Amino acid sequence: MSGPFSALVLAAGEGTRMRSSRPKALQEICGRPLALWPVHAALAAGASGVLVVQSPARPLEGLLPAGASAVVQERPDGTGGAVRAAAGQLDLALPLVVLCGDAPLVSAAVIAELIAAHAQAGASATVLTAELDDPSGYGRVIRDSSGALARIVETKQPGDADVAELEIREVNAGAYVFDPEALCAVLPALAGANAQGELYLTDAIALLRERGGRIAALRSTDWQVVLGVNDRLQLARVRAICQAQINEQHLRAGVDIVDPSATYIDVDVEIAADATIAPGTRLLAGTRVGERAQVGPQVTAIASEIGPDARVRMAWVENARIGAGAQVGPFAYLRPQTVLGERAKAGTFVEIKASEIGADAKVPHLSYIGDATIGERANLGAATVTANYDGFSKHRTTVGPDVRAGVDTTFVAPVEVGAGAFTGAGSVITHDVPPGALAVARARQQNITGYAKRRKERAADGAPPAHTRPPITPDL
Repeated sequence: MSGPFSALVLAAGEGTRMRSSRPKALQEICGRPLALWPVHAALAAGASGVLVVQSPARPLEGLLPAGASAVVQERPDGTGGAVRAAAGQLDLALPLVVLCGDAPLVSAAVIAELIAAHAQAGASATVLTAELDDPSGYGRVIRDSSGALARIVETKQPGDADVAELEIREVNAGAYVFDPEALCAVLPALAGANAQGELYLTDAIALLRERGGRIAALRSTDWQVVLGVNDRLQLARVRAICQAQINEQHLRAGVDIVDPSATYIDVDVEIAADATIAPGTRLLAGTRVGERAQVGPQVTAIASEIGPDARVRMAWVENARIGAGAQVGPFAYLRPQTVLGERAKAGTFVEIKASEIGADAKVPHLSYIGDATIGERANLGAATVTANYDGFSKHRTTVGPDVRAGVDTTFVAPVEVGAGAFTGAGSVITHDVPPGALAVARARQQNITGYAKRRKERAADGAPPAHTRPPITPDL
C-alpha cells in the first residue's frame, strides 16, 4: 500500500479507431469496461478517491465503483483539457496520480511504486516510463545531459517529433504523479502547439521544469505497462495479457487450470482451491466456483454459483445456482433462476428455467423443466416436459419428493404431483396427482389383427388404403 493520494483517470477519448458504436471507455476486457481497469487499480493501491473524466455522452454513468466519481470534459481538446475540466474538483492536499483510461495494465503495485518514487524525489511531477523495441506511436522521453527527464514529445501525428526524437526507445507510459498545486498553476499555460491542435498534459512536464520544479522518472521493468488501446487489434492484445494475468493468479492460488490458453475467466470471478477448470471454459460476470468442483470442458457460466464437488460438463449456465456435488451436462442449459440442489442432476440435453430441483433429484436427459419445483429424490424420465405457458401466462408445476415420472410425461401447469407418486410413460398430466398414486393419461393401445394383409389386398385392387379405425373401447 502507498501513502495517501488521490487519482484522476482520463477516459473521455472518443475512440474513433475502435470503429464501434460502443464508447471506447466501455470496450470490455475480461468482464470489466476498459476505463474501469485503472480506476480499480488506483482504489486497490489506496486512493482516497478517484475522479474519472468522461465525455459528454457520460458512458460511465452508474458504472463507477464506490470511491469513484465522474466529471465531464465538454470539449475533446486533449489530455491537458481533460485535467483542466477536473481541476476544480482536485484535492490539492494530496499527491495526484493521473492515469490514462485506455491503459489497463498499470497495476496497483506499479502505482504504489510510482508514488514512493515521487515522495523520495520530492518532485513536482514523476513520470512512469519504459523501453520498447518498437516505440512507434508512443510519446518519447527526452532527457538532458545529466540524464534527468526534461520533457516528453508526443508522436501522434507527423510533425510532433523530429527524426532524432523518433529514434528514442524510452517512452511515456501515461501514468504520472503530480503536486496538484504546481500542476494547476501551469494548466492555463498549456497551448495546442502541435499537429493536432490539442492540449497535451505532457507539455505540463516541460512547464513545471521551466518554473523550477523537479521532474522525476520511474523506469518500469515491465514494458507491458505502456500498452494502450486505440483499436480492435490493440484491444485483443491487451485482453490476452489481462487474461493471462488473471489465470496466473488463480493457478498460484491453487486452482487447476488444465490449459490456460484455452480458458477465459473474468476479473471478478472467484474460484476456490482444488477446483479444476478444463479447456474451452468461460467463467464470466462474477461466477463463483467451490472447492474441488470440476468445470468443463466447454462450459460457459455467467453470474452463476457452482458448489463444492459439483461436476459441470459441456453446458451453458446463466444466473443459476448449482449445489454441492451436483452434476450438469453434457449438453445442458441452465437458464436464469435455476437452482439445482445438492447432488441433483441435470443431464444430457436438459433445459431448466426458473425452477428448483431438490437435493438428489434427477432430470437425466432430453427434458425441459420450466417454472417448476421438483422435490427431493424425484426422478423425471426422458422427454419430461412442463407445459408452463398457456398463451397468456406462465404457470407453475410442483412435483413432490420421491416422485417417479415415466418417460415422455408432460405436466400441463398449473399442476401438483404428490409425494411418492408415479406417472405412466407417455402421459399428459392435466390434473393434480395424489401422493403415492399412479397417474396414467394416454389413449389405450389397440392391436388390429390382419391389418397389414388387408392393406396389401386393397392396394392390389387399386383401392386407397383404409384410414378408418375401429371404435375405441374405454378402459375398464
